[in-house]
Amino acid sequence: MRLRNIAGSREVIAESKFVIPEDILDQCPGTWQEKFEKKQPLYIEIGMGKGKFIHTMAKEHPEINFVGIEKFSSVLLRAIQKMEQEELPNLRFIRMDAEEITKVFAKGEVDRIYLNFSDPWPKDRHAKRRLPSKEFLKRYDEILVEGGQIEFKTDNRDLFDFAVEELPESVFEAKVLTYDLHNDAVLSEGNIMTEYEEKFSAIGNPICKYILVRK
Repeated sequence: MRLRNIAGSREVIAESKFVIPEDILDQCPGTWQEKFEKKQPLYIEIGMGKGKFIHTMAKEHPEINFVGIEKFSSVLLRAIQKMEQEELPNLRFIRMDAEEITKVFAKGEVDRIYLNFSDPWPKDRHAKRRLPSKEFLKRYDEILVEGGQIEFKTDNRDLFDFAVEELPESVFEAKVLTYDLHNDAVLSEGNIMTEYEEKFSAIGNPICKYILVRK
């Protein structure tokens, strides 16, 4: 059974105290600090999957508030289960499509954005749906603070090449760029792996990564 098709997952999400209800998301811009115990920098992960990366980050960095965004209910369910086993006060979840991100976060409200092993949308006609596309970079520009960063990791070389090619048409440039993260002694230090990263690196796939800042 595919994770996104697990029966009852939407009901569990609706009842979870760790998930911001969908019917109030339009009220969230400018109020995210009120969702946490402390006012701290806000980092978000778009397409967090089962939540291993963002849960580990939130645990290791209690001085930062985190929001995990996932489109598929049955995948988000796995992240909720992690939180039920180990609750963290600086982590919350949203179930939504990333295209709506500028309706959920206010201008300059987010300090950092993580994109990890995003859906490659391989068909050309779907290029605008790719999370590192120039269309999405415009959305990120709206919600990032001045000096904010975007971090993107993938094992999909075609997607990474596409992401790099999109940069000249955006307001961002690569501060850091590598085509083999795990063999870079500096960048790999402190690297938190996602479930996909563990799987793909174990079979020898090199992991690509960039860190973007505004030009």
